[in-house]
Amino acid sequence: MNLVRIWDLPTRLFHGALILAFVGLIATAQIGGSAMEWHFRCGYTVLALLLFRLVWGWVGGYWSRFAQFVSSPAAALAYARTPFAQRPSSVGHNPMGAWSVLAILLAMGLQVTAGLFSDDEIATAGPLVPYASGQWVSLATRYHTSIGKIAVFALLALHVATVLYYRHKRKIDLITPMVSGDKLLPEGTPASKDSTGTRVLALVVLGVIAVGVGVLLG
Repeated sequence: MNLVRIWDLPTRLFHGALILAFVGLIATAQIGGSAMEWHFRCGYTVLALLLFRLVWGWVGGYWSRFAQFVSSPAAALAYARTPFAQRPSSVGHNPMGAWSVLAILLAMGLQVTAGLFSDDEIATAGPLVPYASGQWVSLATRYHTSIGKIAVFALLALHVATVLYYRHKRKIDLITPMVSGDKLLPEGTPASKDSTGTRVLALVVLGVIAVGVGVLLG
């Protein structure tokens, strides 16, 4: 057994930045008023981060790539049917956890997209409202303020509950590896590349995406 780099630095920073941006979205939405300007900025940040993760899922570290941690629906179902005590440990995400992560990313993406088309008909309207029909704006607004918000909260609550279950019931720490990047694993387990070159690549990818989002929506 030896320490293996599972999560590269860009993946870990993405995880932390997404949490902070999401907290910012919640706080500014609750405050309202002039804070809605920051609500949109947090939304743009979440959108840029999600687009970055989409790209990083193809070119990032070994265990951050979708091809390595996303299994087929059949495999996820088989894993779900396996008794808890008999479920094998996973290097990164287990089959169910992988689909849970994808569901969270998709729900957040839909929520942010709906926000771009939302209009409270008082003082706040998304930047893409002028380009959509009234019917689409109404639908997006309802989704953003009700269904979408509930879906994101429900998925995040399930995610946190699962992490806590593994920590306290199965004695498997999923948090520390996401913070440090390393996990104690059998010798020969492939490691995620986390060099200066990959970090620079991640910075370039994020920079291009951030500029694109700023130009299109700013």
